[in-house]
Amino acid sequence: MRELSGAALARYIRFVRRTSRLVVEPEDGVARFVAETPQIIAMWHGQFLMIPAINPSDQVTTAAMVARHGDGDLIGHALAGFDMPMIRGAGAGGRQKDRGGKAAAVAAIRALRDGTNVAMTADVPPSEPRKAGPGIVLLAKHSGRPIVPIAIASRRFFAFESWSRMTLNLPFSKLALVVGTPISVRSDVTADDVDTIRQQVEDELNRVTARAYELSGGNPLKATPASALPGDAPPLPMGYRLATYRGLTRLASPAVPLFLRRRQRRGKEDPKRQGERLGYASQPRPTGRLVWFHAASIGETNAVMPVIEELLTRRPSLNVVLTTGTITSSEIVKERLPERAIHQLLPVDTPGNLRRFLAHWQPDAAVLTESDLWPNMLVETAKQRVPILLSNARISQRSFRRWRKARGLAAELFSRLRIVMAQDETLAKRFRTLGARDVRVFGNLKIDTPPQPIDQAANARLTMALGDRPVLVAASTHDGEEAAVIAAHQSLSRDLDDLITIIVPRHPERGDAVGAALRDAGVTFARRSRAELPSQAHGVYLADTIGELGLFFACANAAFIGGSLIPHGGQNPIEAVRAHCPVITGPHFANFTETYRALIAEGGARIVDDADALTEAARALLTDPAASGAAREAGQRALETLGGALRKTVDAIVEVLPEEDDGTKGAEGALKRAS
Repeated sequence: MRELSGAALARYIRFVRRTSRLVVEPEDGVARFVAETPQIIAMWHGQFLMIPAINPSDQVTTAAMVARHGDGDLIGHALAGFDMPMIRGAGAGGRQKDRGGKAAAVAAIRALRDGTNVAMTADVPPSEPRKAGPGIVLLAKHSGRPIVPIAIASRRFFAFESWSRMTLNLPFSKLALVVGTPISVRSDVTADDVDTIRQQVEDELNRVTARAYELSGGNPLKATPASALPGDAPPLPMGYRLATYRGLTRLASPAVPLFLRRRQRRGKEDPKRQGERLGYASQPRPTGRLVWFHAASIGETNAVMPVIEELLTRRPSLNVVLTTGTITSSEIVKERLPERAIHQLLPVDTPGNLRRFLAHWQPDAAVLTESDLWPNMLVETAKQRVPILLSNARISQRSFRRWRKARGLAAELFSRLRIVMAQDETLAKRFRTLGARDVRVFGNLKIDTPPQPIDQAANARLTMALGDRPVLVAASTHDGEEAAVIAAHQSLSRDLDDLITIIVPRHPERGDAVGAALRDAGVTFARRSRAELPSQAHGVYLADTIGELGLFFACANAAFIGGSLIPHGGQNPIEAVRAHCPVITGPHFANFTETYRALIAEGGARIVDDADALTEAARALLTDPAASGAAREAGQRALETLGGALRKTVDAIVEVLPEEDDGTKGAEGALKRAS
């Protein structure tokens, strides 16, 4: 089947070439191919389908390096229709397994020495598209032949939603073939030289590609992978799904006050601040430059607060408006907000609410936190030409899978983000896949966040109640995990009869369900939401409250971090490690992969699969002071390797901010609103 498809593709490529008008730059580009043979012809992966167009003369032979997979077979059969030999294999592209790259390199060197050109892509999947790898430079080094970057572009083409935006040129169009400046590589180049030349290849390929689209009249944005576009490139136009969402939320606007009053009755809204939720500011805008920060809830607020403090220190005339989405987080903000910073509640996501908010505050930049992205928020902010940054960016596996099913919608929204500051490389790849452009790996802000202040009175009361008892904390547990924690507690209690386990459900409203499970298991417990403290008669302390994890970690000898025994993706272990608490996790920690990898590599975290394994891991940490001490030290070493996100985040914000002004911006806006 692939052979037939490949033959059909070859006929189609010939048809495109025959019906299109070809422009070559420079005019003697074809002659150069003949004169400089053999050479290494470099292309971007997305344009590789037109590789037969670079075999310009019967006087030379060009072999193509093609990866070993199904698509490679299809391209190979197409190349056979042009009498182009094929070299099978490709670089690892970040994968651990060998994809035949070494054998392909040997075959390519042999072909070049025999007088055959070798055509290959400079970017290798699944690494970042349009990011040249070192393999092509090393091939030039060992073969002694130059690299010639080329690009082929058409005015009319179809771009697939693939890793590299693979393009299929259409017939009856204008084709442009641009030949770049040959790049020679000496045989004695160092590792640093290789990276410099790799960047040179990348820059020249980008230049000739841009020129090819300019000559052909094609739209380069349509053919360029999102992650290869600059952050300030125009966002993708709205498709029907995003337009439908905006239309529906516009129609639903009159019902928003009713929705808010319903939430007020449930204690989830502050009736005195309803205007803020509708986009009406409760405070005047300060004059001068202003940055809008948004943090959804407590964790994000704690992470972003040091960024605000550092930014205000670095830019003394700057002001900040911080929005949050929950009453609890707004209470924390009241206590910690620095001078020159104002708090508001986030408007409900309708076009009108966001327009009112933006018209009043006129931010010079918007810094969103982690993953709280609302469509109208992004669209309306981008319409005002406000650069949007996503700090401490993360996206769970579950959310990533959902977004991939609507990749077009995701690309429309994420193309409006100027800079995405991902917590680790795994998360960065997810954002790039979904259409984000300037994605940078900065690490986890929470690592650089100072430990949250603990209520000293509450700490004294709890410490007195616990006495010298060994303490195991099960933090941020989810439904399906408490049973394993209870079983581990019961097993450990046979040897440690004074053990107390503190269970902190991720969602405090599950307190009744967890309490019922404890009663069914015959475990006595006290409940913090009822203002109870544990006594010697209680084996478990059910801490069904919010915002007090630091208090419990300070008392703990070991901590199991939940969301990890079930396929949820895990919860953040940083707060526990900062409290010098050894960590235990289940196998499902994909939401914090790099953090856990660093902890596990150093010995600061242990992985368990079930209640029995949890029991044994906890037993070792609770009964062996040497093991516990080593785990604490290892956790601190891991933190040192993961830090630095705070400085990088502030640097990125300053990067997009205009220079200091004379303080008239807010005043001018006020005059406009008054008129």
